[in-house]
This record gives sequence, C-alpha cells and structure tokens, in this order.
Amino acid sequence: MSDFELNPLYEKVIDGLLQQHYSVVDDFFSAEEIGILRSSLLAKYEEDIFKKSAIGNTVNTQVVAAIRGDFILWLDETDTDAPEGIFFNKVNDFVQYLNRTCYMGIARQEFHYAVYPEGAFYKRHLDTFQNDSSRKLSIVCYLNDEDWNPEYGGELAIYLPQPDGTEKCVDVYPLPGRLVVFESQLLEHEVKPVKRERLSITGWLKTGGF
Repeated sequence: MSDFELNPLYEKVIDGLLQQHYSVVDDFFSAEEIGILRSSLLAKYEEDIFKKSAIGNTVNTQVVAAIRGDFILWLDETDTDAPEGIFFNKVNDFVQYLNRTCYMGIARQEFHYAVYPEGAFYKRHLDTFQNDSSRKLSIVCYLNDEDWNPEYGGELAIYLPQPDGTEKCVDVYPLPGRLVVFESQLLEHEVKPVKRERLSITGWLKTGGF
C-alpha cells in the first residue's frame, strides 16, 4: 500500500456516501469529455436505435408509460474505441479505487444512455429487485448542454430516511457534467417531469451475487 495515493475526487464521492448515502460531484468529468459523450448520445439517438424503457429486470420486464417515459440505449464497454470509452475508463478506475479503499466487492457494471423527452418522468422507485439484489451503487452522469436551467425540471428527487421515522427530499438538478452516486438498495428516488429534453448516462455498480 506504500505506493497508493489518495484521489481527492474519489474521496469526495466516498465521503458523501458515508455521511448521507449519496454524493453529488460537479467535476468528475471535464467539459470536453461531457461534450464528446453528449455528441455521441445525440448521434445514436438520431439513428433511432434507442428503445422505450421498461421496469423490472430481465426476468420480469414490462413497459409502463405511467411509471417512466425515457428512452435508453445500453452501452458496450468492450468497444474501447467508441467515445463511451472516456466514460468507462474513468468509472473502471473509480471502481478499482472503491474496491481497494472501501472493500465494496464491485464485480460488474451496466450503463445506458437515457433520453427523457419533454414531459417524461420516472415515478418514485428503488433500484433493486426482489430476485436480484446485486446493485450496490446507482450512478447518473448528466449530459445536458451548458444552458440547462433549473426551470426545465427533470430534477432527481432523492428521499432520505430520517432517524425520527420521517424522510427528507433532496432535489438534484441535471446540470451538465454533474455526477450523482447513491446506494441502490437504500434510497428511493424519482425523476420529476422534464420541460426540455434531458440527457444522461445512467447505470449501476454491482456485486457478484444475486
């Protein structure tokens, strides 16, 4: 461990998770990296290869428009020459850091592009399933353009249980380059209706078990 160096950015994420079970970081990716990822998302979206999102996992999946209204495209980590390699290189480095410093046992991951058209939303839910509890951390990276305004909606509402049995709601606006990390099995959350197209990469860091 003598050659190990602390990473202030990763430590900021970890501190948030330890203190409040979620973390919001605005400088995890550079503006240039976000621009490349946004351009790649938009190019693929124009190819009409995104699919209507569903609820549930591969064992029990159904499209329910009354619960969520986004469109998604799963990302292939093995295509290292793709622009998405920028995202996976940083995430993989972060995972190695987590496993080394926090012994989290992250073994797998899955991510997709997500587009919320105007008026779309995602009702309150928990990022885990009855038949699959492998999701450990949920991650959202926002790819909106620089003139995103809070009045456009689309905020991520995170519900925090309080010691007295009540709960606190924290609204996180989808500002470009903002990264949100939270505990998948603990915090319920929702995406409020958007008034302007909302872009992101969303996914999960998973343990090896089910």
